[in-house]
Amino acid sequence: MKALRFSRSLPRFAAARVAGSMAPGGGARVGPLALVEAPDPRQPGPGWQQVQPILAGICGSDLATVAGKSSRYFEPIVSFPFVPGHEIVGTTEDGARVVVEPVLGCAARDITPPCPACSGGSLGRCEHLTLGHLKPGLQTGYCADTSGGWSTALMAHASQIHRVPEALSDEGAVMVEPAACAVHAALRAEVPSGGLVAVLGAGTLGLCVVAALRRFTLPGTIIAGAKHPDQRTEVLRLGADVAVVPAEVKRAVRRAARCLTVGERLSGGADVVIDCVGNAASIHEALAITRPGGRVVLVGMPGPERLDLAALWQREIELVGAYAYGTEELADGRRARTFDLAFELSAAAELGRLVSARYPLERYREAIEHAATAGSRGAVKIVFQPVSPRSKEKRT
Repeated sequence: MKALRFSRSLPRFAAARVAGSMAPGGGARVGPLALVEAPDPRQPGPGWQQVQPILAGICGSDLATVAGKSSRYFEPIVSFPFVPGHEIVGTTEDGARVVVEPVLGCAARDITPPCPACSGGSLGRCEHLTLGHLKPGLQTGYCADTSGGWSTALMAHASQIHRVPEALSDEGAVMVEPAACAVHAALRAEVPSGGLVAVLGAGTLGLCVVAALRRFTLPGTIIAGAKHPDQRTEVLRLGADVAVVPAEVKRAVRRAARCLTVGERLSGGADVVIDCVGNAASIHEALAITRPGGRVVLVGMPGPERLDLAALWQREIELVGAYAYGTEELADGRRARTFDLAFELSAAAELGRLVSARYPLERYREAIEHAATAGSRGAVKIVFQPVSPRSKEKRT
């Protein structure tokens, strides 16, 4: 098979960090990512089958990894060399079109009894990410045993596989995984009915979060901070009431909340702020515009950051993380798999429209540079198309 393989190499990782700081996506040219010919992945155990990716997305965590900016926190729960790619629509050996739910929890690792998190449906909180018959890996795309979407073949466990409805396009299907992250974040926000919500960031995740808020919660007003004009247009289509450049978010929240400015913060603010950026500046902004007793949801993947958390303490703000997916509790009392809700959201909000460009694996440097500069180029989601639709690669 062909695969983009990420190897453990501290010199190349350091070079990628330097190159990525000089030019967005530059780490792909000098870092540990390389196109290789490799044997097809082996079946790790019973219940696994091969999936041939049709499309595989490039997400923010992938870009951070390629740029050498990912946190060292992940080192114990990743195994090398790994093939990135966890936003996947593909075909199984019997020809079924499927989406892969990438978390490698207890079911995939054949661990019984499952940990309390997996037993309760919170797969993203699995306690056994380094155990079982698989090498360490929090998800497909970060595990040496499974391969990932940036390849022509990967292995997926039966618990990870979701069949794609016939009416949903490949583009809509590849958006299901990021949509699931957004659905989980929107529901973790616990938005009060009629509440004021601010969303920071309007890349793929921010756009999907706005769509999920509008479909699965009952906010009064959604204010979105979006850097680029095309992002502001799209975020309004997906359900935001107000779309402004990042520098104007605080003013927009102050007006909507009818509060005052006190130094760098507001006297009141939004009931909920959802941070889809995940750096020190965005977290600082989120704390400054959240009302006392409000909630900040961190969805964007952070790295090592320096923060002043005095506002968190003095204003009794809740800071919660939102990672991955599992089973959700809806306001009407229903319990539903996050991926089922994500399929619904992708279809209803036409999230397939966010797929802006496809690249073969051979053009990976160009693809990663495009993804790293997507917003400024009027794009949203950049994906790999590992196998040409005109000439399907034979499995060996």
